[in-house]
Amino acid sequence: MKPTIARATHPLLCCMIQDRTPQQMMASIANGLQSGAEAFGIQLESLYREYRDEKTIREIFESCGGKPIYFTSYRGGESKGMTDEECVELLLLGARCGGTLADVFGDLYCRNVDSEMTDDPIAIEKQKALIATLHEMGCEVLMSAHFPHYYDENAVIDFAKQQQSRGVDVAKLVNHANGEDQLLESLGVCTRLKRSISIPYLYLVNGSNCRLLRFVGERLGNCLTLCVDRHHPYSAKAQPLLCAAKAVRDNMIL
Repeated sequence: MKPTIARATHPLLCCMIQDRTPQQMMASIANGLQSGAEAFGIQLESLYREYRDEKTIREIFESCGGKPIYFTSYRGGESKGMTDEECVELLLLGARCGGTLADVFGDLYCRNVDSEMTDDPIAIEKQKALIATLHEMGCEVLMSAHFPHYYDENAVIDFAKQQQSRGVDVAKLVNHANGEDQLLESLGVCTRLKRSISIPYLYLVNGSNCRLLRFVGERLGNCLTLCVDRHHPYSAKAQPLLCAAKAVRDNMIL
């Protein structure tokens, strides 16, 4: 059967890959497979531009051992300075190479530094057309938004509903939690999202109090746990180690 993330029967441990060369990526993938990864997150914007061809990306994806592949083409990393249209071309390349879940960022075609969610009607229609194209190519689609500051529950839920309305299969929202009160509210938001939208979701936080939700989020409704096999200069330090996330998951009884 074709790999799936949106229709998975249980939350998946997703090993994120942010290396710069294909050899480094495939080494990280091999380590992740050994450590029990159930999916991989290939951040294509991390790859040096000279390696962004169909043959190379297919080789990277094929090294994932048949696991579902979540793939991104953000504006940062080695894609800094690229236009949104160029980022989309890389995303479409990932779809052609067999990626499972394509990440369409929420302010694609009309940048919004305040929330990474655009309300521009022309941009939204272009996003919907891209989402339809990705679906026609056999991909599931996620929409992501990374907030630069804290948003309360009502705002988060509103953003999630906006993402769902654009036709995606998974909603992803990354908030901030600085202090115990914001952390506790975020735990509640993660749980209440399942009553507010009808698609799978991934709700995370950054900031000084981010770690707990990243470990227990799948028990509160998240469809993925984003982690890394090991930390290196390009990896996201907020993401827990795969071995630790797996130990928490395997030993938690709720």
